[in-house]
Amino acid sequence: MAGHQEETRTAYDGVVELYASMFAGRLEAQPFSRSMIGTFAELVRGTGNLRAADVGCGPGHLTAMLHDLGLEAFGLDLSPGMVDYARRAHPALRFDEARMEALPVEDGVLGGVLAHYSMIHTPPAELPGLLAELVRVLAPGGLLLVSFFATDGPDPVRFDHKVTPAYSWPADRFAELLDRAGLDVFARLLHDPRSERGFLDAHLLARVR
Repeated sequence: MAGHQEETRTAYDGVVELYASMFAGRLEAQPFSRSMIGTFAELVRGTGNLRAADVGCGPGHLTAMLHDLGLEAFGLDLSPGMVDYARRAHPALRFDEARMEALPVEDGVLGGVLAHYSMIHTPPAELPGLLAELVRVLAPGGLLLVSFFATDGPDPVRFDHKVTPAYSWPADRFAELLDRAGLDVFARLLHDPRSERGFLDAHLLARVR
């Protein structure tokens, strides 16, 4: 396991209860995120393939939301502490420990993948490989919704995330990476969350070619 992955896993293992308490009801105050996740779920249902992975699921709240929206959702996370919490909080759903670079999923079987701020800790040089892995598990026409912190500058920016170092991305640059990975970006939403960091929140919805 790469050094940054070990650092990320250890950092999230150390804040499980705090993180879960902070994010359990956070979407209630985030209408843009709710809207994009709802749209994602509706489009996945439209493919007829209801299997969907919440990659980097954390405490499992979004996995449960996808389930409530009619998907056969399961969660994957690098942190065993988060996986344990998610299993206790949502015992009817499946949660497994996994690295995003090596998902325990067969080729081309998923109708959708949700990556909600779960790629922000990945160094820019490693992101293309991670995206290739997400494309691997998606069926033709499958959908990916990725959310991240966006910056207006030309390059990714490393910053001190409250849990462990992370990166913000120019939305156009991230969309280019998705295109190179074999995904067509057909919807994007950028909005100002009024955060102290000054980043925009970005959501890109893409379909496997």
